[in-house]
Amino acid sequence: MLKIGVLGAGHLGKIHIKCIKDIADYQLVGFYDAQPENAKAVAEEHGIDSFDTIDSLIEAVDIVDIVTPTLSHFECAQKALNAGKHVFIEKPVTNTLAEAESLISLSKEKGLKIQVGHVERFNPAFVAAQPYLKQPMFIETHRLAQFNPRGLDVPVVLDLMIHDIDVILKAVGSKVEKVSASGVNVVADTPDIANARLEFANGCVANLTTSRIAVKNMRKSRFFQRDAYVAVDFLEKKSEIVRMQDAKGDEGPFSMVLDLGEGKGKKEIIFENPKVHPSNAIREELFTFHQAIKNDEQPIVTIEDGYEALKVAYTILEEIEKNLQKIG
Repeated sequence: MLKIGVLGAGHLGKIHIKCIKDIADYQLVGFYDAQPENAKAVAEEHGIDSFDTIDSLIEAVDIVDIVTPTLSHFECAQKALNAGKHVFIEKPVTNTLAEAESLISLSKEKGLKIQVGHVERFNPAFVAAQPYLKQPMFIETHRLAQFNPRGLDVPVVLDLMIHDIDVILKAVGSKVEKVSASGVNVVADTPDIANARLEFANGCVANLTTSRIAVKNMRKSRFFQRDAYVAVDFLEKKSEIVRMQDAKGDEGPFSMVLDLGEGKGKKEIIFENPKVHPSNAIREELFTFHQAIKNDEQPIVTIEDGYEALKVAYTILEEIEKNLQKIG
């Protein structure tokens, strides 16, 4: 059984604590939070130890789960790795690319594992759709959130869009060659609404739209590929596959068949709704990290994945800033 401790017991940190308590393979040693009043309340609510310092928690565990503000990710992870501890770190992986590069080098030097909390990889709707994703050539994503003051300290690209960036990089598996983007600061000092276009070396194009001041919440992605369309609703936990196959001539009265013209045959349109197995995505990502350590395997979301998502996110922010400067 691996001993694990949580750094940060804010909104997301408390969710991590609940999920870890539900995983029998972990021994939750305790947590650290910088706010004494909150630390006391969380310790009483969950019946676990609150540590006085980050260092004392790190010393007591095998795995450090970092759910602190992004600005402190690097310092916390660096301390944990230098102490010989594996690290689970929330997204975005670090505040800067240089910090992420440093953690990559340090983890290799120490022979330790890092997993980044890009939780949508574990969303049951995406898990169900993954077997159907075969070289998508156009992708469209919409991640819209109703206004919430929490998170306004970071651009919407790093807060929300980075989820879709990671999923797209996983689905495409090709190098990003060109980035175009625009955004608007509405209520914060950084963009609240953003749109980006990613062009990949293999010809795929992805169009991403994100807002944190929307009327309603939405988390949908659509993947278009040869003979198929894959839709994933991350919020409603649903997937739909629309694909085409050669008509066999024995279609039923309600079959949808397209006649492609003389000599080109017919295609039948097939609708499928893959079985989505209900699961808690945060619990799943934490459990798979345990398995990666236990079996000495590569984590499902590596720190290199986190670095690549962050790199694209910052390129998008740079493009947005260029366009904002044009309009003064």
